This record gives sequence, C-alpha cells and structure tokens, in this order.
Amino acid sequence: MAKRDYYEVLGITKTATADEIKKAYRKEALKYHPDRNQGNKEAEEKFKEAAEAYEVLSDEQKKAKYDRFGHAANDIGQGGGYSGGGMNVEDIFRNFGDIFNQGGQGGGGGFDPFESFFGGGRSSGGGRQRGRKGSNLRIRVKMTMSEVANGAHKTIKVKKHVPCHTCHGSGAKDASSVSKCTMCGGQGVVKRVTNTILGQMQTTTTCPQCNGSGEMITKKCPTCNGLGTEYGDETLNIDIPAGVQDGMQLSMSGKGNAGEQGGPAGDLIISIEVEQHPELEIDGQNVIYNLHLNTRRHTSR
Repeated sequence: MAKRDYYEVLGITKTATADEIKKAYRKEALKYHPDRNQGNKEAEEKFKEAAEAYEVLSDEQKKAKYDRFGHAANDIGQGGGYSGGGMNVEDIFRNFGDIFNQGGQGGGGGFDPFESFFGGGRSSGGGRQRGRKGSNLRIRVKMTMSEVANGAHKTIKVKKHVPCHTCHGSGAKDASSVSKCTMCGGQGVVKRVTNTILGQMQTTTTCPQCNGSGEMITKKCPTCNGLGTEYGDETLNIDIPAGVQDGMQLSMSGKGNAGEQGGPAGDLIISIEVEQHPELEIDGQNVIYNLHLNTRRHTSR
C-alpha cells in the first residue's frame, strides 16, 4: 500500500507554519490515541502515520528534502524520510511527548492535556541530577456528560510530598552543610578498571554514595531530617479537552510527589471518571438517548 502524502495525513498545506503543523499533529494524535481506540488496529496505524508525518514536517531540513523528493528522499539517501520506521506506540510517546508541554510549569499554573496524553516531555539531559526522583501520584477526576462534550476547567487541591519549606528541598541545614562527595570527588560518577581477556576495560557508573549529585550533606535539615520533602498540598488548574472517555488517563509531568534532596518530582496521573447520566449513555464515540415512541395511530370519532 502506497504511503499517503504527509501533508494529507495531517490535513495541512505546504505553507503551514511550525505552529500549524504542531496543532494539526495534536489533533490527529488525540483523535487516534490508543486510549480512545482500544483494540482498533486501524486507529493505531493512523496514530503511527501521524507521528511519522510530524517527525518529518517538524524538522526544517527533513521537510525541505521531503518537499523536493517526496517519500523517495529516504530511499536515495536524502534523509527526508521517517527515521523511526520501527517505532511502536511507546516509542512515539517517548519521542514526541515534549511537543505537548505548552507551559503551566509554575505552581498552580495551567495544564495542557495534550502533553498529558503522552506522559510529559523528555528529560533535557546533561548535567548532574541531585537526589532521588519523587514517586508518581494518582487521582480521579469526575466529569459530567456535558463536560465531556464541551471540555472542562478543573481546580483541584492535591495532597502530596512537597519541597521542605525550611531547606527548600535541599535536605541540608544551610549552605555550609553541603560538601564534595568523598567517593567520587564531586564528579558524580566513579570509574572502575577491570582486567579481561581483551585487556583492561574502564567502566563509568553513577556514584552510589551521592547518587550522581557530586555532593554530600554533612548537617541535615532539622525539619525534614535531610529528606528535603514534607507533606503538604498544591492547587492545580487543569483544562481537560472535549472528547475524553471514562478510564482515560492524563499525566501532568513533574506534578507528583517531590523528589528527595532536590531530585525531580514524579508525575501526577489523572484518571477520568465520567458520571452516569439518567437519560444518556456513551458508546465509544456515540451518545445514545433511548426514546420510546407510541407508533399506534389514533383515529377521531
């Protein structure tokens, strides 16, 4: 079966801007998302097809080569084709999740649910990371049929582990209570040389003593006893799009439990629960209303 034109897949023209390409991909990704089309192989293929189109058209160089050579760009070594031909759905979530992160990173800020469908953005990488990552947190959000049809804005208060108010999450009593790790010398990694039949081989691993931060706490914060977290709450604003379904899960990256000693926070997993309606019921993409009609004819005398 011949590949469809990437612009056709996303429903855009060649003059589409980067923002328009991104919005078109979000629309298709939500429409064919596996959570909304469980067991539907055709929808899964369209989900992958949209990701393939977005990978090329969102990259200026790939887009230019595709505009010139079409799908043949990859075959003739022009690099315009889909680099991840063997990607499965999980790979797509991991590679393209960051395009859905539209902001709302501040406390109580907004939340783009499109980012949530894909588990949040990718790690920026680079640099040493201090402390242990916080655990994910799960909550349920109830929605009425009307909210499902029109979308909804929700303000919720989440009880969780937050950064300690005394040490601001560092776990140290004060700035002078942090010193260079004695095991790795502040590098965050340790190197080991082993002898093998092929000669000496050097391996580099995360320092087990400082967990890669390169620092050690000499005096713990008296409030959190060095953990860097305490139990509290946070108020979040969530804009949930129309068309979500019962049981669908959203994820707010970095809004779960705070990490220990300055480590990154976990994610907040939001499970959608649609309340039953006395007269309406949802069947996949359809809303059903049962109306009993009396078909008997009445004659006048």
